[in-house]
Amino acid sequence: MGILTGATDFFGLDIGTTAVRVVELKGSGKVRSLAHYGQIAVDSKISQSDANADMQKMAQYIRQVIADAKISSRNVAVGVPSQRVFTAVVDMDKLSPSDLAKTIRFQADSLIPTPLAESKIDWALLGDSPKETGKSEILLSSVTNDFIEKRLDLLEAIGLNVIAFEPDSLAIVRALLPPDTTAPQMILDVGSKATDLVIAMNGAPRLTRSIQVGTDSLIKSAMQNLSIDEKQAEQFVFKFGLSKDKLEGQVYNAISGMVDILFTEIEKSIKFFYSRYNNTPIERIIVTGGASALPEFPLFIANKFGLSVEIGNAWRNIAFPQDRLNELLAMSNHFGAAAGLAQRIE
Repeated sequence: MGILTGATDFFGLDIGTTAVRVVELKGSGKVRSLAHYGQIAVDSKISQSDANADMQKMAQYIRQVIADAKISSRNVAVGVPSQRVFTAVVDMDKLSPSDLAKTIRFQADSLIPTPLAESKIDWALLGDSPKETGKSEILLSSVTNDFIEKRLDLLEAIGLNVIAFEPDSLAIVRALLPPDTTAPQMILDVGSKATDLVIAMNGAPRLTRSIQVGTDSLIKSAMQNLSIDEKQAEQFVFKFGLSKDKLEGQVYNAISGMVDILFTEIEKSIKFFYSRYNNTPIERIIVTGGASALPEFPLFIANKFGLSVEIGNAWRNIAFPQDRLNELLAMSNHFGAAAGLAQRIE
């Protein structure tokens, strides 16, 4: 998951469930400028398949979006979807970096869900443990070799040089938070299949979860409870969202059960975070992904959890011409991972 080369010219690649997105920056220093970006819609059956024919189609999509976006670099930082990554925060004895690395490898089998021999692991020292005096807090990530090798083969086959694989959760934190934020922030990235929840503090994730409720679940609920087809359900969900006074609240009532499941999981995550970090208050919730465009959804979250809620801006730490502002903000809720990957500093 770490760096394979010291490349400085590279672009971020987010291979999502329903689209492939790319972002390339130029310049150096703290705030780099947007050079190129693009997206192409993909069929979720293809993006989630390991079959050879589908992998070939995926390669074509990736090649196409790179060409359309006019990206010339062959070096790429690639996102790893949250459901493919195991991430945990663990406490360990304070040791030198080399001894810590040995200890993590020694204990890895009891810490990660897949056998060490079949996994790539990465870790970062976060600081002192908030729970145990004299221990360090470590952010640990693991992903299966099988997934990484298939992605690597796919990308190398179209002439790309992968400089890094990085969990989407890390990329999104980098994109959506101001670089100097220290207070805890929660990011909710509501995708089509799942919602990624990240609570970050001092710029690093302290809790990451993938909750199996996304916009597809809301659309299915609307289909079943209102006896309508998928297309109409999608239109209703995105037009009326959680508004109780539109269509006599029928859409709200049809999807509220699924929203409650999502909110219960968010509540559990907040409680867990507070129990570990001595009730350090979460400053705000940043909503991104497909559901950030649902009417009343951000307001609903604010009222439910008593926290300020803002819509994430994937471009907040990137310079771009003012005349592109409206165009970029219109698609911002889908570009968090790609923009964050492009902002990696090697």
